[in-house]
Amino acid sequence: MAHQNPNRQGTPTAQQQRGNLDAADLTDRFEQLLSTRRLNNLADRSRSRPSSPSPFNQSSSHHTPRPASTNSVVPPSYSSLRNIPKVATPPQDPGSRKFRNLLVAVSVTPLKYENPGLLDDALAVIPLERIYGEAEEESQILQAQAASIGDNEKPEWGYQDCVIRALLRWFKRTFMTWVNNPPCPICATPTVAVGMTPPTPDEAARGAARVELYRCSAAECGAYERFPRYSDVWAILQSRRGRCGEWANCFSMLCRAVGGRVRWVWNAEDHVWTEVYSEQQKRWVHVDACEEAWDKPRLYSEGWGKKMSYCIAFSIDGATDVTRRYVRNPAAHGLDRNRAPEEVLLYIINEIRQMRRESLSKEEKRRLIKEDEREEKELRGYVVQALAAEIEKMIPTSTTAAPASGNEQKLPVRQSGAVEWRQARGENGHGQPGPDHPPREGEGR
Repeated sequence: MAHQNPNRQGTPTAQQQRGNLDAADLTDRFEQLLSTRRLNNLADRSRSRPSSPSPFNQSSSHHTPRPASTNSVVPPSYSSLRNIPKVATPPQDPGSRKFRNLLVAVSVTPLKYENPGLLDDALAVIPLERIYGEAEEESQILQAQAASIGDNEKPEWGYQDCVIRALLRWFKRTFMTWVNNPPCPICATPTVAVGMTPPTPDEAARGAARVELYRCSAAECGAYERFPRYSDVWAILQSRRGRCGEWANCFSMLCRAVGGRVRWVWNAEDHVWTEVYSEQQKRWVHVDACEEAWDKPRLYSEGWGKKMSYCIAFSIDGATDVTRRYVRNPAAHGLDRNRAPEEVLLYIINEIRQMRRESLSKEEKRRLIKEDEREEKELRGYVVQALAAEIEKMIPTSTTAAPASGNEQKLPVRQSGAVEWRQARGENGHGQPGPDHPPREGEGR
């Protein structure tokens, strides 16, 4: 006998229950389900790195297309930003215009080195036979060293580089005299600084915009000594004394006299030096006559402990912002560049280049443009090296390679100038400014 389930009568089946549900209720539940799935997918994508989609996501994307998100959390790649150039912008605010006027004014300094009469006077004071003899000897040594390495190996420096190196040694050790406090002209006793005094007509005619006044420290003497800060190179050739301003000005002109291509480098934190172009290495080389330093651009920031904002190189061919050559780690050794926006500085640099190159031939202009591009690539490389070094320090395993960095030659503190003077300028190797640091613009050089 067939058995009947008593629950089948009077109890609605599942099909009957689904039939009693409202269609609108089903629609709401389905939309909520889709919304929840979209939110979960977005949350998973934001928490995970971009990766290849899984087969499940690929197949489901055909049935449930996801709308494009307008608020993407993924930052743009470096490749999309690296070619965005700065747009040169003319100076608008008073501070930018003042900075522009300053750079245009100091940019004429290297133009003085092109005076034929001055170059003749410079050659007259240089012991050319000695300089060329030392240069020839060093050049032959470098060639022999290169030949011992391999047939196709080139010497590190060319003959013209050796001429500048010999000139540097003679200039530092024989020709110029560094002045802290000049001796008394009467009794040769050390003097004490009194202050500034106006230049005489003769001093002003020779480029002395300011004159330092000193008094003899001997009570029975009390004589005064004037120290004109000449900017005229001919006057410096005659006096053969000064500080970094006179040294860099005179040495740059002597380099030009022996046939070198020269830059006079201005630093906003009260220092100046020289760059010469090496045809052997196809790049500009740092030279500081005060320190007898050759190709040591990190000397100021990592040796002296000097923090810098702007380093602008001027030549007869224009101007270039070379700060990246001398400040490799802006976070540790840089100062705020707030005299003008970077776009304005680019405009000023281009303006000075245009002024200096307008009379050149098309071939000369093309050569200089290629040289500018090569130097810009070099300066960018310093930024990459600095970033790589910082990243290496952050990697724990890099501690095992630390001794390799210790093989690098330690850069010295500043040698020229009295200890108190160096400390006041923050150039004694500790990077801590003294009570008078930084000095007012134009003072102390």
